[in-house]
Amino acid sequence: MQAKICGVKDLRTLNYIINHNYPPKFIGFICNYKKSKRYIQFNYLEKLINTNKKNTNFVAILVKPSENFLEKIKYLKFDYYQLYNVSPERTKNIKKKYKKKIITALGIKNEFDVKKYNKYINISDIILFDSIGYEKSMSFNHLLIKNLPNTIKKMLAGNIKYNEKLDNYEKITDIIDISGSLETLGKKDFKKIDIFLKNLKKLNDKN
Repeated sequence: MQAKICGVKDLRTLNYIINHNYPPKFIGFICNYKKSKRYIQFNYLEKLINTNKKNTNFVAILVKPSENFLEKIKYLKFDYYQLYNVSPERTKNIKKKYKKKIITALGIKNEFDVKKYNKYINISDIILFDSIGYEKSMSFNHLLIKNLPNTIKKMLAGNIKYNEKLDNYEKITDIIDISGSLETLGKKDFKKIDIFLKNLKKLNDKN
């Protein structure tokens, strides 16, 4: 099981996560969604991610990004673009033009929404099944994705708690995406991050 910690917006938190004994595979940054309290202005984003990321992958969280914005960030050290509200055709073009790995994010309310992954299966490297609330840490029935084929690399988000039993997820998803649950009073809480990453390590050691 791998993990993505999303919504990192300051250097102290970023350094803590990167240098943790059991760092996550992915770290996400909210690049263009200004409604999010975790949004980072470009000038600061540029400085923030200009760091030694070691073995982590940096993910640009992009909601229906404009061509101008994609041009603006193309030189930044992102490994993945996580795309919301982007058509399969445009996703394919972005991947080809910018030579980035792609996480396609799907907002899930029901089984019909889950099936949208079929349109992206030959384009995206990872499919993220998320709630429809974006940064609001809303939930949906995670079991809706339980029976999807193993050929898909699946990432799961949506109100996952930092201290809950991760065994519940290992048959459902390949990657857990977590953000709001790791915060206290709107800021990433190092104690919660530590508990989550250690629990993930225990789960992987057991297997």
